[in-house]
Amino acid sequence: MGHLDHAAFGLLTPVLSYAMAVIGAALGLRCTVRALSATGRSRRNWLITAASAIGTGIWTMHFVAMLGFAVRGTDIRYNVPLTILSLVVAVLVVGAGVFCVGYGRNRPVALLIGGLSTGLGVASMHYLGMAVLRLHGTVRYDPLLVALSVAIAVVAATAALWAALNIKSPVAVAVASLVMGAAVSSMHYTGMLAVGVDVASAEGHLPGATAMQFIFPLAVGLGSYLFVTAAFVALSPTAGESAAYFTAEQATDLGPETTGKPHQNIAHA
Repeated sequence: MGHLDHAAFGLLTPVLSYAMAVIGAALGLRCTVRALSATGRSRRNWLITAASAIGTGIWTMHFVAMLGFAVRGTDIRYNVPLTILSLVVAVLVVGAGVFCVGYGRNRPVALLIGGLSTGLGVASMHYLGMAVLRLHGTVRYDPLLVALSVAIAVVAATAALWAALNIKSPVAVAVASLVMGAAVSSMHYTGMLAVGVDVASAEGHLPGATAMQFIFPLAVGLGSYLFVTAAFVALSPTAGESAAYFTAEQATDLGPETTGKPHQNIAHA
């Protein structure tokens, strides 16, 4: 059995991956809050942004953490198509949960269905992300720890969607995002503790790309997307701010002579 190192670069990858999970959660929660106060196309667009932010944050968290994963006695490569598929899965399953909450008429039922589907989807993304590994040996899993990681994913997803429905203030969203980031990270490292590798002969060529060739540039690109989107959301007005601005514009267009004065009818003889 090969020795597994989950933090080959020390605390750098765990801390950075946690930060990615927190940013994705915070951005997704803020977008969901905006969506619930919007209607029509605006609601749909905010929900799409929320799904892409949370899904991208979870995926980036996973693969940034995987940059610190090493197995003594073998190199590690990544299957490129499967890695991209895991990103698509992450965004789609989170989108299913977010849209379920965003458009569900029965909030408790929508929360349960959305949390279950999103949690199972996040767990599927994690283990699909593990399936992309190419190394000299056989990967095996502890079934109990796998089940525990799936349970953590479902609870974390349900808690995140509940927060989106019930938490409105920026400070509360920030606290919820820190908790959500910790939950997602816990799910990841619980899943990684379930992993064992039986190393075989290290001879022969490993297919796929190295982490620095593929995972690192993609993670940096997606991390940049999260930061840019976060800036856009922070600078865009809320529904209340837009309504207040529209009201102020209407008052300006009416002019000072019409404000505060009753309308007078002039009768002509």
